[in-house]
Amino acid sequence: MTKDITHLEEQIAHLTRTVDELSDIVAKQETALLLAQRRIAMLMEREAGREADGSGTIPLADQKPPHW
Repeated sequence: MTKDITHLEEQIAHLTRTVDELSDIVAKQETALLLAQRRIAMLMEREAGREADGSGTIPLADQKPPHW
């Protein structure tokens, strides 16, 4: 009986450690994802500004596709 309880306690400790490690990984990934999203948004804004300033035409992303 004591051996069974000890085994269960070891499993709980192992699972708790695994959950903590996974939680840390998810938190790091969230931070990296938010940073990447901000950088992409900045790059998109910068490129839209270049298209608007450089050519004097409608940015390619806003043009209608050809009718054919």
